[in-house]
Amino acid sequence: MQEFNLRKSILAAIGASVALGCAPAIVLADNASDIQALKDQVRAMQQKIDQLSGPQTVTGTTAAPAPAPAKKETSALTFAGVTLYGTVDVGIAYMTHGAPLSQTWAPGLPYFIQSFSNHSILSAGPNGLSQSKVGLSGVEPLGVGDWTGVFRLETGFDPTSGRLTDGPGSLVANNGVAVANRKSAGDSSRAGQPFQGAAYAGVSSATFGTLTFGRQNTLMSEALSKYDPQLQSNAFSPIALQGTAGGFGVTQDRIFDSSIKYALAVGPVHAAIIHEFGSDGYIPEQSNEVSVGADVAGLSLDAIYGKVHGAVAASSLSAAQVATLPALGYSPSNSLAATISDNTGYGALARYDMKQWVPVKLYAGWERIKFNNPDHSIPAGTQDIGGYTLAVVNNAAYNIQRILQISWAGVRYSPLPQLDLSAAYYQYNQKSNNASGCRNNSAATCAGELHDASLVADYHWTKRFDTYAGVNYSLIQNGLSAGYLFTSDWTPMVGVRFNF
Repeated sequence: MQEFNLRKSILAAIGASVALGCAPAIVLADNASDIQALKDQVRAMQQKIDQLSGPQTVTGTTAAPAPAPAKKETSALTFAGVTLYGTVDVGIAYMTHGAPLSQTWAPGLPYFIQSFSNHSILSAGPNGLSQSKVGLSGVEPLGVGDWTGVFRLETGFDPTSGRLTDGPGSLVANNGVAVANRKSAGDSSRAGQPFQGAAYAGVSSATFGTLTFGRQNTLMSEALSKYDPQLQSNAFSPIALQGTAGGFGVTQDRIFDSSIKYALAVGPVHAAIIHEFGSDGYIPEQSNEVSVGADVAGLSLDAIYGKVHGAVAASSLSAAQVATLPALGYSPSNSLAATISDNTGYGALARYDMKQWVPVKLYAGWERIKFNNPDHSIPAGTQDIGGYTLAVVNNAAYNIQRILQISWAGVRYSPLPQLDLSAAYYQYNQKSNNASGCRNNSAATCAGELHDASLVADYHWTKRFDTYAGVNYSLIQNGLSAGYLFTSDWTPMVGVRFNF
């Protein structure tokens, strides 16, 4: 019995560490289907632990072993507690107002309306439902109580080009290019680093929680994987493709470098905290997030608060800005513009699983973000993530505080075990931070709105392979549409995804 309890504790600790690793001004976000893939990996890890620990006595409370073919398929990816995992997601999309495919920006295409969205286009499209990636995760029993050592290394890539995901690199490709002629691009927390998805290690205990150090998803970006009705799909969820929500204002802060994270669950209640180490006037500066939530009888609730210092919103340089670079000693092949802010955000998230009566899940979320000028300015010439240089820096964009509210609601229905049908609606609402209090498209500081609605059908042929089809409609108005070529877009898409 003691041996069984130890194995049970190890598995619980692994589950806690995987939940921490899953995690979502443009970026992709890993979605909740990744969580299921990691659950499969946890099962494979447990099978390896069983093998290493010798014969086991099967009791009424011990899970029955998986069928032989399935066990062979999963255990081949795990050895000595280290698991290789990944996703390849690619499809075809049509946009009524789109732009040419990017080779490095994770979404690849503007699946909802962007400033550079222009003519109609039919194109291959990467990462429609989830980020294509490859990674290693591991767990090692420490022989002390139920403690285990855990780690994770992950990188994302573009399956249409084979290149590593690099949002800032996609912006550099548009330096000096007129908006009407730009390729798809956007800022991102993934900037071509060898391990831009995750790079952390730590310890975990089912009793005392999980403590990890390194490059890690923030609590908000992690929570969105659970509370987004479209499971952080780039093609059908603006809070996934646009990382403003996950980064409390800017997408680069969806993932914290040099961070420490602690998470603990006691019965139905869970709480977590993450701190990013940094220095004033440098990148990164110090930032913090805390969360508390509960899971009771199908109802899940989470409240999250965050304070991000020195947030960087990177953008392409205009032709006039590129012309000034030689005199400043910078190269257009490695330089970007940036707006710096100190951001405060909080959100309330809810999900209700009605599986006791019908195979339906209901989702809702709300987030409020305040943008202020930074307490400590970031100087021009500062090196940003991925080694890019911030050649033109604005530290005074928010003399009047900007307030952005993001809300959403949706439903997922599974009429068959293999089929998921989902519908969602998202809204961004910006209050005017213009001295005139304007509500038009004369300036980006005027009040404005973004509306987005999507429908998706996802059929799982096996636990690893699925096909999907869906449509997304987006409409942007007033201040949020300032400088846009067009204000609406329809994007139907079909795709395939393989998880291993």
